[in-house]
Amino acid sequence: MIKRYLFLCVAMLAVLPVLAQEKTLNTDPEKVNIVSSDIDLFWKAYDKAKPENSLYVFRDDYIRKGSRGLKEFTEYRIGSSCELVDMLERRPKYFASLRNVYLKAHTFKEPMRAAFRKLKAVYPDAVFPDVYLMIGKMNSGGTYTENALLIGVDMYGLTPNTPMEELSDWLKKVLKPIDEIPYIVAHELIHYQQKYPKERTLLGSAIGEGSADFVAELIAGKHINDHLHEFGNPKENELWAEFKRSMTTNDTSLWLYNGGKIKDRPADLGYYIGYKIAESYYKNAPDKNRAVKDILEIKNFDEFLTASRYEQKFTGLN
Repeated sequence: MIKRYLFLCVAMLAVLPVLAQEKTLNTDPEKVNIVSSDIDLFWKAYDKAKPENSLYVFRDDYIRKGSRGLKEFTEYRIGSSCELVDMLERRPKYFASLRNVYLKAHTFKEPMRAAFRKLKAVYPDAVFPDVYLMIGKMNSGGTYTENALLIGVDMYGLTPNTPMEELSDWLKKVLKPIDEIPYIVAHELIHYQQKYPKERTLLGSAIGEGSADFVAELIAGKHINDHLHEFGNPKENELWAEFKRSMTTNDTSLWLYNGGKIKDRPADLGYYIGYKIAESYYKNAPDKNRAVKDILEIKNFDEFLTASRYEQKFTGLN
């Protein structure tokens, strides 16, 4: 485990330089690079690694040889080969079950590009970063930087035969099948478009996440949080009443980024509320393409909520 490697890990912390690259904006979905080569690098390192050399193998043969996207993902999510190896040692059965599943990850390039084309059609101002698929330490299914969408495919290994005994309760709830990768890519792509105020209340943060789900569904056919809708739809009225009481605060603890910390309901129900607000705005808008632009370029979240007419759903007003 990582404790027995403490000295080595401290010595290896400076493996990667801080990455800097001028942001270049690509407006053509056909020119997006979709890179999945890091998956193959991972398995080569996995096969080569032994207990006595695994830290160095994953550092030198995976992270250092990997794409720019993998280096960014290491900086922001993995941390180091020490942390990656620790995860592999804690969940050996899960990772061993993934090799054949991950072969399919190479096949999603056309579905991703089809979603990019749909976004361009409904939102002509769209910009398209490159996409990188890689294996991380089971703490991030996807994120984005100024230059890329970074997808941790280790969070998309769920099959009927997945060994579950090593997994936390949170992981058991959030792991998804490999076929969901195009939908997380679409979700992160929408985040990449959003032109929102940096300072946000709970309301703004929930709309930011939920609108990414909503527009991703428009362009890719599905979003990543079906389980939240299954839980939320029968309780929508009471969830909204609860959310409304704290939506003007900065306290996200009951609604967002609380995986593993909340026990009585699914984590991240703010995604559901934000989706419903964006959905209401879109349904009530006469010009649907204009509605997408409005959703992606919100300047005032309180005004957007009012314009969505979402709350009227519960008051019976038209």
